[in-house]
Parts: sequence; C-alpha cells; structure tokens
Amino acid sequence: MDDIDALNATPTTTADMAADDWYGPDAATFGDRLAAARENAKMTQAQMARRLGIKASTLKAWEQDLSEPRANHLSIMAGVLNVSMMWLLNGEGEGLDAPNADAAVSESDLGELLRDMRDLRVTISQSAEKLGRLEKRLRGALKSI
Repeated sequence: MDDIDALNATPTTTADMAADDWYGPDAATFGDRLAAARENAKMTQAQMARRLGIKASTLKAWEQDLSEPRANHLSIMAGVLNVSMMWLLNGEGEGLDAPNADAAVSESDLGELLRDMRDLRVTISQSAEKLGRLEKRLRGALKSI
C-alpha cells in the first residue's frame, strides 16, 4: 500500500478487528504486546524489571518501543509472562486473547489508567521541551554555516 492508498483507506476500528488481529503486527507493536502481557500477569514495570534483572527504565523503553531486548531477555520474558516469543515479536502464536470490551472496569483499573495517562502527559511534555531545545540548537548551527 502506497501513501495515497493509506490516506484513502477506510480506518479500521477495534470493532472491525478479529480477535486474532488485536495484537497482530498491523494493530500492535512489540511494546504494546509486552505491556499487555505484563499487565495481564498483574505485574508492575518495577516487578517485571526485578524478575528480569534489568532497570525499570530499560523495560519502560521496551514497552515504548524505544529499544528492543536481546534474545536472552526475550526468552525469559516469554516464560515469565506465559506467552510465546513469537507472539511478543509479531503477535502470532500463544499469547493473549483480545480484551473483552464488555468487561466491567474496576475502580483500581480506572485509577491505574489515570496514572498512566498522567505519566504519558509528563513524558510528552518533556519530549516537547527537548524537541524545542534541539530545534533551537539546530537553527543556531544553521545560521553559523
């Protein structure tokens, strides 16, 4: 599909996706699947990082698709999370079922969602500030050329 086809394509909604496609390569990233499996296992990022013997910031980077784990960590993660390595990598194989949209949402789930949204807002704000500083440095460097 080229850029024009992508712009003209009908958007796919979660209601249109089959359960098998929910975590597939076109719908989710490695980080999305890792975070979903960790949450399904009822583990925090800190708990998961401790189990893997890594820093929480490393796991956070994996979940945000900023970096990727080595094969040895991937293998351990799959075992800890009770999913296959292939499912973590591309959404195929033994993994999680699509979330049930009709499932009741608990108050603790809403609190966790709110915390995650606040964390994301802070991360986005910090990234925007960093982008502004980099852009200013680039403009300065271009003026001196």
